[in-house]
Amino acid sequence: MSELRTTPLTEWHRENGAKLVPFAGFEMPVQYKGIIVEHKHTREQVGVFDISHMGEFKLSGKGAKDALNKIVTQNLDTLAPGKCRYGFLPNEKGGVLDDLIIYCLAEDSYMLVVNGACEESDFNWISSHLPAGLEFDNISYETAKIDLQGPLALDVLESVFGRNFKHLKYFNFEETAFDGYKLIVSRTGYTGELGYEFYLPSDKAQSLWEKLVADARVEPIGLGARDTLRLECGYPLYGQDLDTEHTPREGGYGFLLPADAYTEVKELLIPLTIQGRRSARHGDKVLLDGKEVGVVTSGSFSPTLGYSIALAYVAAEAADANAFVVQCARASLDASKTELPFYKEGTARKKLD
Repeated sequence: MSELRTTPLTEWHRENGAKLVPFAGFEMPVQYKGIIVEHKHTREQVGVFDISHMGEFKLSGKGAKDALNKIVTQNLDTLAPGKCRYGFLPNEKGGVLDDLIIYCLAEDSYMLVVNGACEESDFNWISSHLPAGLEFDNISYETAKIDLQGPLALDVLESVFGRNFKHLKYFNFEETAFDGYKLIVSRTGYTGELGYEFYLPSDKAQSLWEKLVADARVEPIGLGARDTLRLECGYPLYGQDLDTEHTPREGGYGFLLPADAYTEVKELLIPLTIQGRRSARHGDKVLLDGKEVGVVTSGSFSPTLGYSIALAYVAAEAADANAFVVQCARASLDASKTELPFYKEGTARKKLD
């Protein structure tokens, strides 16, 4: 087994009582005070997340936009500098190699943010599909990523940075200076709440992190709560809800694709609710009228809603049904199809100016 990688904040996590676990090849904090406590704190106030396991690439040079347009699902013709867009890196059959956010830094200059577990494979895939003459660099090792998420995120951001950020709209970003170094501040979020992300030099990560957690309203949040927060909003996790065997359309993202892209749909990712605290787990079978029609990809008790929720791939012909049964290891759970997001009161898109 290869040695786990660390982030610039791993020792801080260890010294401050985090439970560390392997994740995407890294040693990462799964919780500090407890998943439910951290989940609720993010929904009600503001939390800070170490997301430095994510991968970052930079692509630049004349023709970068046209070359990248042929590789990812995002339409970069309509992506202006200062804006970023979510989308997918598909293989030849339309299966999802990864989901990613692309930042337009300038004309023909982009930053790609990918999942940590896919960093090497994504870089190699993209490199092999780029024409000669473009500059394509993996900046993951020199880049840290910190996320500030929650209804009070703007208040904390402005307090720490000493300036106004109300102008920064959803899925917009800006390059700025702080404490003598340059960083990117973006507003996207993976929790459903008002959220900001910082991309900064790795050796500056602990300094910024400590300034953020010094605010009494801020708590460090582990990957456990990050997972339950994203699931309440119906956001997919690559490797569970998205994979190479399903297209973005099958994963529920047809609205981000051209109408004629990946039109064959064998299975669909659907949202399910299960009354009570007992939850479905990844890999549990989904039944309709006693027949197996699918499998759970993500499932958890929802701390905000007070019942269990899940995402599951089911056969396309069964996707319009409303009542299913999830076969768990020790029980059969009645599940009802619903609509996303599960949690509808998030502040992520809140207008600020």
